[in-house]
Amino acid sequence: MEKLLDLIRNRYSCRGYSDKAVEAEKVAYIKECVRLSPSAVNRQPWHFRFVVSKEGREKLQSCYSRPWFAEAPLYVIASLLHEEEWVRADGKAHGNIDVAIAVEHLCLAAAEQGLGSCWVCNFDADRLHALFAMPETEEPVAIVPLGYARDPQVPPKSRKAAEDIFSEE
Repeated sequence: MEKLLDLIRNRYSCRGYSDKAVEAEKVAYIKECVRLSPSAVNRQPWHFRFVVSKEGREKLQSCYSRPWFAEAPLYVIASLLHEEEWVRADGKAHGNIDVAIAVEHLCLAAAEQGLGSCWVCNFDADRLHALFAMPETEEPVAIVPLGYARDPQVPPKSRKAAEDIFSEE
């Protein structure tokens, strides 16, 4: 039974979207998958903004300007709520890890629903923070465009060999 492995193999960073709207039931499914994501000490130190309005889309496009990015019918801003993140005894904050887990749940849920997604981390975070009037303790971590892939062909993937990343003691 390799359903999860197949899903992971077929999920890729989509950089071309059709103009077809994402159905409300698919968005609800994705939201539930994000909501159920694990986090350190179950703090859930995140906020996810689903951006569909023309105004909101234009704000995002002013923070990351790429032609393919502008095609997506829906965006998700994943933010870290610093006041809610768990910090280990040695000072290691786990909020970014928690948000990353939730974003990957979002991307896998989207792929399961036949949607494309792409992690975008190279954006003007200060501008995005101001445009969306985020509180000082909220940090935008990633923008995820979501939608139907214009050309849903899984590109070849390059990954390190297993012996290069695993060891046993």
